[in-house]
Amino acid sequence: MAKYLLIDFGSTFTKLTAVDSELGDIFASANHFTTVDTDITIGYKNALDQLSKTIGHPVVFDRVIACSSAAGGLKMAAIGLVEELTVEAAKRVCLGAGAKVDLVFSHHLNSSEVELIKTKKIDIVLLAGGSDGGNSECVLFNAKMLSEANLGIPIVYGGNKSVQDEIKAIFDNHHVNGHIVDNVMPKINQLNIKQAREKIRELFLKNIIEAKGIKKIESEIDKVVLPTPEAVLRACELLAKGYMHEPGLGEVVVVDVGGATTDLYSISEPSKRGDVILTGLEEPYAKRTVEGDLGMRYSATGILKALTKEEIMMINLEKGIDIEKEINDRNTNVSMLPKNRSEELIDRLLAEMCVYKAMNRHAGKMEEIYTPMGMVHHQTGKDLTDIEVVIGTGGVIIKSTDPKQILAKTTNVFRNDFELRPRHPKFYIDSTYSLYAMGLLSEFDPVLALKIMKKHLTQV
Repeated sequence: MAKYLLIDFGSTFTKLTAVDSELGDIFASANHFTTVDTDITIGYKNALDQLSKTIGHPVVFDRVIACSSAAGGLKMAAIGLVEELTVEAAKRVCLGAGAKVDLVFSHHLNSSEVELIKTKKIDIVLLAGGSDGGNSECVLFNAKMLSEANLGIPIVYGGNKSVQDEIKAIFDNHHVNGHIVDNVMPKINQLNIKQAREKIRELFLKNIIEAKGIKKIESEIDKVVLPTPEAVLRACELLAKGYMHEPGLGEVVVVDVGGATTDLYSISEPSKRGDVILTGLEEPYAKRTVEGDLGMRYSATGILKALTKEEIMMINLEKGIDIEKEINDRNTNVSMLPKNRSEELIDRLLAEMCVYKAMNRHAGKMEEIYTPMGMVHHQTGKDLTDIEVVIGTGGVIIKSTDPKQILAKTTNVFRNDFELRPRHPKFYIDSTYSLYAMGLLSEFDPVLALKIMKKHLTQV
């Protein structure tokens, strides 16, 4: 029987999870601050030493694989034609591939936008635009702007297929690291993202981990195989669907509140009703959204910006705190951990805000429109009302004394019938913080990964 070591080289911590296939379970875990700015192997070896001490002796592992979001993760720019269509399609490709979308542009690029791609240190650009046979002038213009800028990073073209040859010629003439994939939106409101996602993953493995200094760790382990968010997405999808004879849990929502972002994953059919008209871009079965302005530390000030003046006043009065001061303190001291009950309650409050706002952006909406034929329901986004399982992960949720109160903010707490949030789900936490690890394990033993995930979910 085999022993596996599964690693996440995170932006803050390097996390290790050891699995024994004979035991059919996790048998040890450890973590250490990530040392990507100096030598990533230092943090890894310190975590490995800690793991050996926990076990009582060094372990020889049959396979050692990792995912990574170190050095800010995979940062992408999504460029399209119309904001509501091809731009949104490009964003979904990036998010589905485990990237963080730092920049979004529509229509014709200008020089300041191209300069932002440089200053933000974007890793990959996804250029989309035009359905097949549709607009071609804009994507050709943008391809020339990007190529002439000498960005020195991969550019993936996933737009109108009618100009693929011209785009390739532009890339070749300017010696760009360019890649042509299927149009991510070949028809209006229809997504085709598989090839683009695979290309981004390939570029991550070949180029990005080397550029971030993570490549050197491959002398110590077998392979870095995925961006961390994609590993989590794969775990979520496996948990929902099941595998062969091992049943899954059915449709699920997973919320991950971190220091810099709040990530939401929904694994579900986009619509449940036959009496609605679906509007907007086609929704995926496995959807991930990342809120880069909602986080417990690095992005804490984003919580403040998401609140109205009235909400801030109400919180200060009801909780007897200065919420602006508390948020700013955490933003300037990102390593802060709660030292007493009061600080833990404030962290819980911030987590609740992150979860509520993130779900507000992730879930769909219903609108009643009166027509000469009577009232018609228009649905935009995903209908999550029938979701029965909501899972929380991330330190602030797992370590909270009342995680259910945080997770309850995914639901329709204000009884707004037009928000398509979960109505009456059961709440669980990823008690061993192992979803990333099970996403990795699912690459070669999905049944074992699924069994372990189900074993370590704790209902709250």
